[in-house]
Amino acid sequence: MRVRHLSGTVAAALAAAVVAAALAGPASAATPALKSLSGAGSTLVAPLVAEWGQEFPVFYGVHIQYQSVGSQAGLNRLASHDVDFAATDSPLTSAQHKACPTCGQIPWTLTGLGIGYHVKGAGNQLRLTPSVLAKIYLGKITKWNDRRITSLNPGVTLPALSITPIYTNASGDTSVFTQYLSKVSSTWRTQVGTGDTVNFPIGVTSNGNAGMTTLLQSTNGAIGYVGAAYLITHKLPAAAIENAAGDFQYPNLGNIVAAGATVKKVPDNGALSVVDPPKSAPAAYPLSTFSYVVVPANADAAHKAALRDWIAFAIGGGQKFGEGLDFAPVPSVVAKADRRAVQAFAGS
Repeated sequence: MRVRHLSGTVAAALAAAVVAAALAGPASAATPALKSLSGAGSTLVAPLVAEWGQEFPVFYGVHIQYQSVGSQAGLNRLASHDVDFAATDSPLTSAQHKACPTCGQIPWTLTGLGIGYHVKGAGNQLRLTPSVLAKIYLGKITKWNDRRITSLNPGVTLPALSITPIYTNASGDTSVFTQYLSKVSSTWRTQVGTGDTVNFPIGVTSNGNAGMTTLLQSTNGAIGYVGAAYLITHKLPAAAIENAAGDFQYPNLGNIVAAGATVKKVPDNGALSVVDPPKSAPAAYPLSTFSYVVVPANADAAHKAALRDWIAFAIGGGQKFGEGLDFAPVPSVVAKADRRAVQAFAGS
């Protein structure tokens, strides 16, 4: 996995300002201005929200306070009216909609869950198949020198070291990861299933992306599903995962973009999945995912105006701020749907 460095530009922020102004319309000046917006949720998207949060106040005078507490916790806080918006890495479930019936979701970025690992002496170019990954998390492959791993990695010396799978619960990332495992493994699908919280057969629990990163760094033999941004920032290796076309791909920006390109239409509710893209996308990284901003349609006029500007910034010029951390710009078909969704939210 290639390491890159984040670099925001004023030009990108200016572009976002133009988009937001276009969405705002001429009546926005009459709306009382807020000084801050609060949000909570996804740890996956937190590095990008932090970057956006530095640029947005420069042009709008609205400060962003974001709590990186996990997708479900963020949704809970939004439903309790403790924050103004939430972020989640998987589409809202029926239970989440029931808890916040006025809430809508807008996909605002695209990234990948890397399969990070810490195996001393193994290098940074391990390859894993979907079957092997599922068997590791099912507890059926327990040593790094298992022939099912070594056969995929000729020339790499893998030790007789116990594998320590790491997972997290109440997490949108876990929902994405278990969706993937359920698609590629019938055993996982029938014995464990999908969701933001599941009963993992084996492993060590962690607290979000930051907690999983810390455990990966400190545990020789560990493996975990981690946002690409965290792997880049902490210079941790990610395995190349075999996709549906039979090609091994890393969670690099181009491979995430290729996964996003498989989206041809956006449903009215904005729910999308690019997990395990079809074999017609040989460059696609199979654990790519959209992340969503969630907002309540019954927000007051001042909050709607500020949220409209914030989301318009994020889906407009703000997209450029994420590329150094493997947050890809949303595909044009998604960006177009996003703009319609922002307009509908602002006018509701």
